[in-house]
Amino acid sequence: MDYQRYQHLLVDIRGGVALVTINRPEVMNATNNRLHYELTQIWGDIDQDPSVRVAVVTGAGDKAFSAGGDLVDMGDRQALTRQARFDALVALMKEAEEVVYSMVRCEKVIISAINGVAVGAGLAVALMADISIIAEEARLTDGHARLGVAAGDHAAMIWPLLCGMAKAKYYLLTCDFVDGREAERIGLVSKAVPRAGLMDEAMRIAQQLAAGSQPALRFTKRALNQWLKLGGITAFDYSAALEIMGFFSEDPAEGARAILERRPPAFPSGA
Repeated sequence: MDYQRYQHLLVDIRGGVALVTINRPEVMNATNNRLHYELTQIWGDIDQDPSVRVAVVTGAGDKAFSAGGDLVDMGDRQALTRQARFDALVALMKEAEEVVYSMVRCEKVIISAINGVAVGAGLAVALMADISIIAEEARLTDGHARLGVAAGDHAAMIWPLLCGMAKAKYYLLTCDFVDGREAERIGLVSKAVPRAGLMDEAMRIAQQLAAGSQPALRFTKRALNQWLKLGGITAFDYSAALEIMGFFSEDPAEGARAILERRPPAFPSGA
């Protein structure tokens, strides 16, 4: 596999375990257009690579797994003509769906090591992993409603299954942050550990699974993912379309400004 073609993902394969590092630490590993595309491609490559039995994904640096979508790219889209913006947003929706679907389709077990802040598209990767290990000090939030659009990257598909509808609605509507300990308590992640031991624990589990029966592991993953197909996929497709629709309102521009200026948003629709 030609992993050198990736600009913002580093891939290191040892003993059947592929360590995939989201590598834009200067912007807290935010997903710009290129990285977003790369996240649609990497899991197919991992799936087809005979040297890989298990994958671990984490963020570069010690601050963030991924801080979500790059607000600079979002601003650039807002400046396009209406038709060009429509075309760009439809393409973005298809990519957002493929990030999730490619992780579901990948037969190999994916483990996320959530080392810091995880938001938006980065959070989708963190929580769509088959096993999610989070640093107790790390914080996560979906963040879409704070931006002014529907939670469309992954949340409608997986959060109700992970933590129940009551908690899913609370956190997706309020955009309150959840730390690692609370995320484990409500079932949003598999396990929380002290930050210092995060990668050791993620790699320990990966190595254990890499030495296991690969057909048994992959068929178990395939069987469990049938729950996603029972209703999760329908909800996800619907939420992705509603998210994109929201970008044609005035709210996301104000939401982005508020995030950059570190202040509460004053949404036009809430005035």
